[in-house]
Amino acid sequence: MDCTVVNNVKAATRRGKEDKKVLRKQLKASHTLLKHEGISTASQPTKNLVVANGGLGNGVSREDLSAAMKQFGDVESLFMPPQKPYAFVTYRSEDDARKAHTQLNGQKLQSGENSVTLYLSYVDSVKHKEEVRVHFPEGLALVEDFVSPEEEALLLAAVDWSTSDQAQKALKHRRVKHYGFEFCYDNNNVDKDKPLPAGLPEECLPVLHRCLQDGHINVLPDQLTVNQYESGQGIPPHVDTHSAFADTILSLSLGAKTVMEFRHPDGRVVPVVLPERSLLVMKGESRYLWTHGITPRKFDLVPACETRSADHSEPDLDSHGDLTLSKRGTRTSFTFRKIRHEPCCCAFPSACDSQGGSSPSPPSQPSLPSCHADATRLEEEYVHLVYNAIASHFSSTRHTPWPRVCHFLSSLPPGSVLVDVGCGNGKYLGVNPQLITVGCDRSSALVQICAERGFNAFVSDALNVPLRTDSCDACISIAVIHHFSTQERRLAAVRELVRLLKPGGQALIYVWAYEQEYNKQKSKYLKDHNKPQNGGKSKDKPEEVQEPYKEPSVLSASHLDNNHTGDLKDDSKMTEGKLSVHTNRTAFNSQDLLVPWHLKGRKTPGEEESSSGLHTTNSPDSKLSPSVDTSQVPGGSSVPVFHRYYHVFQQGELEQLCIEVTGVKVQTSYHDQGNWCVILKKE
Repeated sequence: MDCTVVNNVKAATRRGKEDKKVLRKQLKASHTLLKHEGISTASQPTKNLVVANGGLGNGVSREDLSAAMKQFGDVESLFMPPQKPYAFVTYRSEDDARKAHTQLNGQKLQSGENSVTLYLSYVDSVKHKEEVRVHFPEGLALVEDFVSPEEEALLLAAVDWSTSDQAQKALKHRRVKHYGFEFCYDNNNVDKDKPLPAGLPEECLPVLHRCLQDGHINVLPDQLTVNQYESGQGIPPHVDTHSAFADTILSLSLGAKTVMEFRHPDGRVVPVVLPERSLLVMKGESRYLWTHGITPRKFDLVPACETRSADHSEPDLDSHGDLTLSKRGTRTSFTFRKIRHEPCCCAFPSACDSQGGSSPSPPSQPSLPSCHADATRLEEEYVHLVYNAIASHFSSTRHTPWPRVCHFLSSLPPGSVLVDVGCGNGKYLGVNPQLITVGCDRSSALVQICAERGFNAFVSDALNVPLRTDSCDACISIAVIHHFSTQERRLAAVRELVRLLKPGGQALIYVWAYEQEYNKQKSKYLKDHNKPQNGGKSKDKPEEVQEPYKEPSVLSASHLDNNHTGDLKDDSKMTEGKLSVHTNRTAFNSQDLLVPWHLKGRKTPGEEESSSGLHTTNSPDSKLSPSVDTSQVPGGSSVPVFHRYYHVFQQGELEQLCIEVTGVKVQTSYHDQGNWCVILKKE
């Protein structure tokens, strides 16, 4: 046979195999979309396509996907849901959609540092989520282009980062420099009797006089904090201390844009885009009641087309899909405040330290860790020791497996090897008897309970599991990673799960969610919303119980309507120096916090010192661990109260964490009982 003919036959055979492989992948992607997202694909060509792997959740920008799609015809609309690994494209003609479907299926798309393989399927229609209009908190204003590029350069040059003095700090997430008065992160206050030798830089005066002239302030500030954030850095949600500073706070953003999230105690979230050279003005409720913070990440979701006008009218955003990725640069913020010399008498007493709005603390209230050694000490005292001490009581409240975890376990093929990292009392190890299961946990007391129940389990740290690489078909990590106290350690925990997986293996991860209320529907975790129906007893006593949460909009400067007000829950505000103590059954007011566990009620079977690891029974000695306090129960006797460290995850934070791990893809993400959840697949 002629060599040319032979080569053509081989090429056709090879091409045929590749086409079949692409078809299998495409069908699998369609099945995944239906199973996890409820998206039904069509068997016949239509104008509408769903693009698997081509979403914002996979690190694909709107601009890059749009450019790829426009090669094949006129694109009528591009809808990219927030945090999702897929997108929808509608062409003006069915023929153009058919061309894209044929040419792009199985092709790689390079978007920034990410390379993804696209799989396209037809859909009958694209269901856009109804736009939920959210407004700025009352008292919040944003003025874009408040300073010129020339003023921006002068202000940035006025900060000398090369000098090291008392007023300059190198915090974990950013560099900080103080002027006028030093802000002390140990007590989140200022020493009003010790002003710094140098006042505010002269370069700031023209800007402040303009703020005075425009009515943003009525008195000149005397304290300035300069924060410098590299890409990927942020600041925890917090409320500036009431007793330290007067009402109005000014924040000037220089160098790069970012997204700052404002959170009301009732769970409402307002993400606000802060463009470079913009001025943020916080007064009243926005200053005293709402927390504000910046999530550590390298990309923000921002409106793709920001409509701006002189009167700051609201932009016409048709849907949540009108978003794109914005890569963060180095941002420097100038925060101007006026020192308060009298107690605060604001209208929000439960959030005000001057009016007694504070929460109880453990005997030795810890700080956020600043290094690896601090992190391991914090987790040892406020996670490991606590769970050993409360193991029996904790186990008695953890007997009902969550349905969606069971669904994941039931979907695994018979004979699959499953490891439950952080297995607790082993309640998931017996869900699917057709699996080969093993669990591990840092608490020896909980592992002992697993053994007593007939499960295979061993003591191990989640960062270093003594199992071979590529040895497991599936891993689960349920309510574990939120106990790691630094971003690096949380990332290492995800990497360890991926290391254990065989290629093609899956991991299911659950972490507690910051959001605990949406659309006036409180989660079952919140106070008065976990009462059993029909007078029956609750099957479980979960600490992570929640209704589904809907993604918030992202706001630009032109969303300037102040319609929302609300009452504050009795919760402690976030303080950067010391960890706040959460008030159980209320909305979260900070991401890094201590959650109390009360050992109350009669002993459950097996709750003895020998098996539970309890430090004490009738008369607990809080000196044994800084995490232990005592509280009074009816009758006058005292019971131990243990404080557990948590980092509760904001929307999108878990997906961003997983994206940083190489060799794995986020198959899907969802909300379940107050947790953010992802399913990962190892490539």
